[in-house]
Amino acid sequence: MTQNIKGFSKLSKEEKIDWITNTYFSNPTEAKNIVTQYWNTSENLQKLHDEFIENTLTNFYLPYGVAPNFNINGKSYTIPMAIEESSVVAAASKAAKFWDERGGFKTTVINTEKIGQVHFLFKGSTEKLTAFFNTIKPQFFKETESFTKNMQKRGGGILDIELRDKTNELENYFQLHATFNTKDSMGANFINTCLEQFAKTLEHEAHDYADFDDNEKNIQVIMSILSNYVPNCIVRAEVSCPVNQMSDDKNIDSREFAEKFVNAIKIAEIEPYRAVTHNKGIMNGIDAVVLATGNDFRAIEAGIHAYASKDGKYTSLSHAKIENDIFTFWMEIPLALGTIGGLTSLHPLVKFSLEMLENPSAEELMQIVAVTGLAQNFAAVRSLTTTGIQKGHMKMHINNILNQHHATKEEKHLVLDYFKNNTISHSLVVDYLESLRK
Repeated sequence: MTQNIKGFSKLSKEEKIDWITNTYFSNPTEAKNIVTQYWNTSENLQKLHDEFIENTLTNFYLPYGVAPNFNINGKSYTIPMAIEESSVVAAASKAAKFWDERGGFKTTVINTEKIGQVHFLFKGSTEKLTAFFNTIKPQFFKETESFTKNMQKRGGGILDIELRDKTNELENYFQLHATFNTKDSMGANFINTCLEQFAKTLEHEAHDYADFDDNEKNIQVIMSILSNYVPNCIVRAEVSCPVNQMSDDKNIDSREFAEKFVNAIKIAEIEPYRAVTHNKGIMNGIDAVVLATGNDFRAIEAGIHAYASKDGKYTSLSHAKIENDIFTFWMEIPLALGTIGGLTSLHPLVKFSLEMLENPSAEELMQIVAVTGLAQNFAAVRSLTTTGIQKGHMKMHINNILNQHHATKEEKHLVLDYFKNNTISHSLVVDYLESLRK
């Protein structure tokens, strides 16, 4: 039976690896070789990676690809994507080319407001708390000046602070609901630092507030933390063209395709089971760029899926319509991104990605990321409503199957040739490969 270990974090990396491989693996030498082969050959670069997180053993690599020919507001981009799923980069690239020939993507940043909250309990008069808040509100700004000075120089800072009464949902529960503009930084540390100072100011000022009784002076702060739900940090991406230009395949009628596409989007708007998979396809594109640019894809995922449920039902993030023989496809999503701070100045490939994108501002990166998600969604829905999703996806996936079964170069050539015009599935590929070997 495996034994717990004390002081694991204090071990050297080599000692950690030895303990892991000797404890859990039947062949410790082979396991250790797997770990060490992913170390970077540059000692300095490996040290940099080791210090990103705790208890580092090695690096976990994802493929890093690019999708060229993205025309966004008349400017051409080649977009970096870090993702392991077959066909995502190819689909994005194909959609980019399709829309480049029809005027490209149009984007607008609607707002860039981020949110943080101080959650606290107050037992007393709501009217007295409101009067207290209005009296001390300037103190919140004054006592965070040392934190906000540099952000204000860049045009950002604290936008507003509100007192919110949530006692109808939880007894004695109130919030300080603060809004921020963090310009080109992701702003998490900035926001959380401000919030923690708000909490200190709140407790200190309450203790000295003459109109509070002893019970009211003892405000209990539960926590101070930013929110990854940013419904006022919104970017819009869209494409449009005449309906008669909707097909680049002589076997597919443009109007029929456009109408079928719109109905597919409407289904995702009303059917949550479809909407989840539909939005997952959007996130294939978004997450890949978010990862490649050193942003927090977990925060982005959480905020976007919450936004998809903002009206009380989970629904499609994208929308489509045909009006006056014009097809329009669009999406408005929350994206709180940064191009300075965090990994953006540390990770070499993140810096590479941002330079490839010509060092965009946070607002420009919002537009690039949104467009990639919309392109990915267009490609997926086009496949679903025409050839079917498996034809393109499995052709990309077939190489993974062949590699898994150690196919030779000649076997790969024969298998790929055979499945050009035959139905593809994992079992059919394996069966055909085995028949070749017989």
